[in-house]
Amino acid sequence: MPGPLAGLTALEIGDRGEVAGKLLADAGVEVIRVEPPGGARTRHTGPFVGDRPDPDASLGYAYLNTNKRGVTLSLTEAEDADRWRALVARADLVIDSTDPGVLDALDLGYEALAEGAPRLLWCAITPFGLTGPRRDWTTSDLVSMALGGPPMSTGYSDHDLPPIRADGEHSFWVAGEYAVAGIVAGLLQRTLTGQGQLIDVSIHEAVACTTEGAFESWEYRQRINQRQTGRHSAPDPTPPSQFLSGDGHYMQILGGGVPRRKHLYPLLLEWLDEHDAAQDLHDPIYSRALYDGEGDAAAANRHVGEVIRDFVATQPAEALYRRGQSMHLPWGIVRWPEENLDDPHWDDREFFVEGPVPGSPDP
Repeated sequence: MPGPLAGLTALEIGDRGEVAGKLLADAGVEVIRVEPPGGARTRHTGPFVGDRPDPDASLGYAYLNTNKRGVTLSLTEAEDADRWRALVARADLVIDSTDPGVLDALDLGYEALAEGAPRLLWCAITPFGLTGPRRDWTTSDLVSMALGGPPMSTGYSDHDLPPIRADGEHSFWVAGEYAVAGIVAGLLQRTLTGQGQLIDVSIHEAVACTTEGAFESWEYRQRINQRQTGRHSAPDPTPPSQFLSGDGHYMQILGGGVPRRKHLYPLLLEWLDEHDAAQDLHDPIYSRALYDGEGDAAAANRHVGEVIRDFVATQPAEALYRRGQSMHLPWGIVRWPEENLDDPHWDDREFFVEGPVPGSPDP
């Protein structure tokens, strides 16, 4: 089935725009990945099939370039520069994640090529944007994440430990999603005006806008969110949400297990009663404090969470997960990545698609 953006052609050049290109390609855009003679950066980034470093065996490259076509160009060579101009002339949009000024210095950037293509959308994805005092600063995913702020809210309740940066080059994903949103908006505007435009995506700004409530906490309340183990950061400590099950698995239990909706609280008590684990939670003071605004809600929340923690410690993780979900409680098992492969849910949805990695004898 054709995607919603079928019929459009995009060029992707540079090493920071692969996510944006992938999202567009999966939506039906004909994306042509333009690589230098040495290949894209991700070709040289593992993991590799069979742990064999090879530009044609990178699983990361294969994943980020699904549904794309490819061409190798050396833009400092006159013939390849002409090929680039010809590709741009027939494209609807360009995803340009080269450093600011690189293509312009070759007369192959937006300023040189958009004049003859008034409907062209050109999306620049750069570390700090095309203007400003940091325009020419360099970065990496680690630097972008650190400067943007998310690691300060990510980590453990023990603040003697340093902040944590999640793996997976999140800054490129965040910027790629912002880029696609801007591109779709540009396409909609083009249907009304017939005009293309330059879309300027700063990775730094995109990441800084993706700090959940940390920015708002400071901007409106002058309070700094504190990172907490296994749960959202917040200005004040919140109840723990990771409990160890009876068979040694960690459970991720939203809100420490306290139901957000009042009508679920009696169902939770019934479940606890089945195992003689409700302790004193039938006392109405807890329900009133949690849901009716009568009493110390924070103290009630802590106590109920402690009772649930004790209950979880006596039960197998899978049973907790299944029963909690059957009651519309957001409980889940903290799985190892490889454990996900055995979940039949993926098969039911036909989530995984097997295919060969070009250049490799192994699938």
